[in-house]
Amino acid sequence: MFRLRMFSALLGLLIVASAAHAQSAVLDLPRQSQHAIITQRIGITDITINYHRPMINGRKIWDSLVPYGQVWRAGANENTTIAFSDPVTIEGKPLDKGTYGLHMIPAENEWTVIFSRNSTSWGSFTYNQSEDALRVNVKPQPTEPHEALAYDFDQLTPNSAVVTMRWEKIAVPVKVGVDVNPIVAKSLHNQLRGLAQYTWEGWDDAANYLLDNKVDLNEALSYEDKSIQNEERFDNLVTKSRILDALGRKDEAATTKNKAMAVASPLQLHIYARGLQGQKRQDEAFAIFRSNAKKYPNQWFVHSGMARVYSGQGDFTNAAKEMKVALSLAQKQKPSIQGLIKRLEAKEDINK
Repeated sequence: MFRLRMFSALLGLLIVASAAHAQSAVLDLPRQSQHAIITQRIGITDITINYHRPMINGRKIWDSLVPYGQVWRAGANENTTIAFSDPVTIEGKPLDKGTYGLHMIPAENEWTVIFSRNSTSWGSFTYNQSEDALRVNVKPQPTEPHEALAYDFDQLTPNSAVVTMRWEKIAVPVKVGVDVNPIVAKSLHNQLRGLAQYTWEGWDDAANYLLDNKVDLNEALSYEDKSIQNEERFDNLVTKSRILDALGRKDEAATTKNKAMAVASPLQLHIYARGLQGQKRQDEAFAIFRSNAKKYPNQWFVHSGMARVYSGQGDFTNAAKEMKVALSLAQKQKPSIQGLIKRLEAKEDINK
């Protein structure tokens, strides 16, 4: 009974203490500093910031509510946390994957940003420097006014982003880098132990990634061979020919490419030729368009291909005729074909 009375008294004190702020230590109620989560993916690495957003509410913030030279929770309420699903660099310094308590030490001209291994405390009140995983120093910058504290991901590139805290008229930027290709290559090993290993697409997609990013061509070739073992197709034969070509094995590349051409559908040939055009390999593309026209004269895209050949030769009259035949055979593609016809009638090369 005594314990019950003590608990009731404590509960009453908690509710009274929090009533002025419409908050509770035991109930889920609205908070003055509202909760927010923001996530950014770089490559296949997720960066997530979990924080609460204090408001200015007419107060002086810097070197007042938030004193200079003291550790600050970089938000409100519980620890502001930042989580990395893979190892990263922070301002060029390595930091392992994991979830960290994010703290800052503000100053007029330079801020210290702290990544603490302790991510479960309330604010910075029990912060202990011995738990630091990393500290970096950055320069604060002026920014447009922000009533509520906010975190953003700025200056995105394929392998980096700048995490920026903004509040009042101050922005604090911290650059995060990700070594994307090695992380993806390692992930592929694990992914291809799952159901993807039984499909031709999984191995082919992995090989294409390694090839396009020049990561490990020998492993790319190994992946492509496994794709072909699962199911030999035009797609993976073409990819294999590209890998062999990149490895300098020109004769094998040509043999594999010819094998791919022999099993391709007319639409696959057309799409492949359009890809060659995107690589500025017009002569190769035109040769495929001509070959398709001889073998498959009743397909709309075949006539579209021949229109491109004539257009490339400056013969806009015959190009327009071919495109009009394509229009008569096509179904869903009519609006785009009509636009190409107008360009040809204006004597504009549709290959540019």
